[in-house]
Amino acid sequence: MSMVWQGDEQPDLPPLNVAAWLRLVARLIVLFPTLLIMTCVMLLVRLIEYPFVGQRRPVSSHFPRLFSALFFRVIGMAHRVQGKRMPHEGAVVANHSTWLDILALNARKRIFFVSKAEVADWPGIGPLAKAAGTIFIRRDPRDAKAQVALFEQRLHAGHKLLFFPEGTSSDNQRVLPFRSTLFAAFFAPELREFMYVQPVTVIYDAPKGFDPRFYGWWGDMSFGDSFVRVLSAPRGGGVTLVYHPPCKVSDFATRKELAAKCEAAVRSAMPTEARK
Repeated sequence: MSMVWQGDEQPDLPPLNVAAWLRLVARLIVLFPTLLIMTCVMLLVRLIEYPFVGQRRPVSSHFPRLFSALFFRVIGMAHRVQGKRMPHEGAVVANHSTWLDILALNARKRIFFVSKAEVADWPGIGPLAKAAGTIFIRRDPRDAKAQVALFEQRLHAGHKLLFFPEGTSSDNQRVLPFRSTLFAAFFAPELREFMYVQPVTVIYDAPKGFDPRFYGWWGDMSFGDSFVRVLSAPRGGGVTLVYHPPCKVSDFATRKELAAKCEAAVRSAMPTEARK
């Protein structure tokens, strides 16, 4: 994300009650030690596999996926998938509502998030992102050639790269315009002829009785507040991933055409009232 979306007013959520705090503590007791143990084991496995396979992560990349799947089970949030995940080398682009998107997309398929460079320095999140193989980029034209080379290296290693073309999170009730500049690297000669891009729609259903925008993250919401709200929520919420047919980059003349095609696909699966 580059900046926070400043759209509709934020939902007026009730204060956390005793039951909510108990749910939060109980879930943290399970998730935090599990995350710590999985991260340590993943790093150990990575040390062993790296000399043999280099950038490929045939074993260590399963740990983020397993933790993501466990996360949704622990918090009692349904996770559903529609459509087929592409077998081709390439990227996944999706609408972006919240930090939960990364876990939701990772829970069913191994992916590697492409993030702005500043995230690498975020306390707690930065080291975890590095350990999971996140690619950090600066939006500086002087870095374009090196970034294309890095993307090519990772794609040929069998990695699916995850981009959020909206450039910011939202209230999960709309799809914001896709920024075509984020598609520019796909058209480099080194990537264009073999690369595919699969659009994915991420749809959230709030727990019964809660504001439909409950899982959104925008305005002046802090990560901490969003994290506490999600982990303390009652069971019954859910997320659905809709995988659309992949687009071959070489079939499009410009990045704007590809961005428009992906945006239209993502919008097509949103609830009718949310296609804004």
